[in-house]
Amino acid sequence: MTANAITRLAAIALSLMSLLPMTSESAATTPPQSPPPWSMVIPEVTVGRIERLDNVPSQYIDARPIDVWLPPGYSTSKRYAVLYMQDGQMLFDAGKTWNKSAWNVHQTLARLIQTGQVRDTIVVGVPNNGKYRYSEFYPTRMLELAPQRVRQDYQRRAQWGLSLSDAYLRFMVEELKPAIDKRFATLPDPANTFVMGSSMGGLISLYALCEYPQVFGGAAGLSTHWVGRPSAWGTPDKLQNASLPLAAFTYLQKHLPKPGGHRLYMDHGTSGLDSVYGVHQDFIDQLFKDHGYTADDFVSRVFEGAGHSESDWSVRLDIPLLYLLGKP
Repeated sequence: MTANAITRLAAIALSLMSLLPMTSESAATTPPQSPPPWSMVIPEVTVGRIERLDNVPSQYIDARPIDVWLPPGYSTSKRYAVLYMQDGQMLFDAGKTWNKSAWNVHQTLARLIQTGQVRDTIVVGVPNNGKYRYSEFYPTRMLELAPQRVRQDYQRRAQWGLSLSDAYLRFMVEELKPAIDKRFATLPDPANTFVMGSSMGGLISLYALCEYPQVFGGAAGLSTHWVGRPSAWGTPDKLQNASLPLAAFTYLQKHLPKPGGHRLYMDHGTSGLDSVYGVHQDFIDQLFKDHGYTADDFVSRVFEGAGHSESDWSVRLDIPLLYLLGKP
């Protein structure tokens, strides 16, 4: 059987499996229903251009392709800020995403650059690892603070026995960033290096800032998934829990960067999965205030009626981009 035939059969099998109900028991043995992450083709953009770095090697995590968006007029005679974004498959081209939805970050950022509202910036799209997304995105040092029963259950059911967030961040900081700075005309200092994501991607972005404040000058988490559990485990109300958010709060209490040197943006909607985030985000907001953060350091927004999808994040993307990338 050829490789193409195997790929087609796998796609058919995934389509059929997606028609079956996902119970909490089946979630323990069945991987998430998403396409193999490394099969993605290069996205098409309407403004600027994409440069694909094929299978960037790593000694820490699985090698993967990286898509770098360069704004119109990109030139090595200039220097650019860099925005590292999680779930890179979902950023640019809705026609090539699993749910036909995308952030359209290139359109928003190109407009803001053209109108002079933000500094010249390139975007580095880091794709998630499909089945191991929760392994790479849920912060290990947060999970370590959860009760043993909760921690073991989460590792078994969501992480496939692998907690890879620290390895993932080492890949970003020690391998990917040097490669980007070497290949492109970047401003490599923390004041021009940012990280952003949504849902679990928001959580790992905040973790990146806490673990590497000397590397990242700012972070944004849209619809940050404080409850930790995968949506495959049930409806939003069934995902609600105290143990995992409390573990995150306990970690942040000790590891937030000192105010004054970084910028953090967080938000959430009020519909669907986002409806469970408000109670946790309110606590986080107070935590930041207790640490001395002001509006110059930290912004938290609520978007009434907004849900949990790339389309929702795309509509408000200009707000975190302006906050992080606004000209000094």
